[in-house]
Formats: sequence, C-alpha cells, structure tokens
Amino acid sequence: QVQLVESGGGLVQAGGSLTLSCAASGGTFSNYVMDWFRQAPGKGREFVAAISWSGGSTNYADSVKGRFTISRDNAKNTVYLQMNSLKPEDTAVYYCNTHRAELRFDWGQGTQVTVSS
Repeated sequence: QVQLVESGGGLVQAGGSLTLSCAASGGTFSNYVMDWFRQAPGKGREFVAAISWSGGSTNYADSVKGRFTISRDNAKNTVYLQMNSLKPEDTAVYYCNTHRAELRFDWGQGTQVTVSS
C-alpha cells in the first residue's frame, strides 16, 4: 500500500513563498493523476491543484491560480507544490492524494502552512 508523506510547510509572512513535497513509499503513483488539497481550521478539505500522470497537464483552484505551481518527478515518486505570493487565507494543512476518489490512498499527516499578515 502506498504511503504518502507531505513536507515543506512552515510559517511565512504574507507575500512569501514555500515549496511543498509529497513523497510516496511502498509503491508508485506515477500512473495516477495527483492532486494537492488543503484543509483550513473549521473547514472541509478543498481541492488546490491537479497534475496529470505525465505532468503535461495541470489544473488549479481559482483561489490559487497564478500563484501556485504543481509539478511532479515520477522517477522520485514525488509531487511538488510551489506556492508564491502567499496570503493569510492560504493557511491550512496541505495534503496530496490521487485525483479519483475511488483510487485514493490513505491520507498522510499533511504539512501545516501558516501565513502571517
């Protein structure tokens, strides 16, 4: 069973940048469309970005479009999320997983991103 480990979060001032990583162990996700999600305190988990298995196609939530960039390195079994121009409303725990709900792996622990104003 694939295990997902997210990392790279932290505390950053508004306008700053962070790069998140999601690494898979125990298997590969190179054949899957992969998404980043986030969950803010008191809110449900929401979609942030998606990337095709080849990396050739991406999609973003309107709230992050133009600021975030998703990428992947299938040789390293890792998906990345480059986050620029961060805003306080980006504060959340960030997770990665497969795009298709019926193919989801167990959720990882996520990585906390906190943006101060």
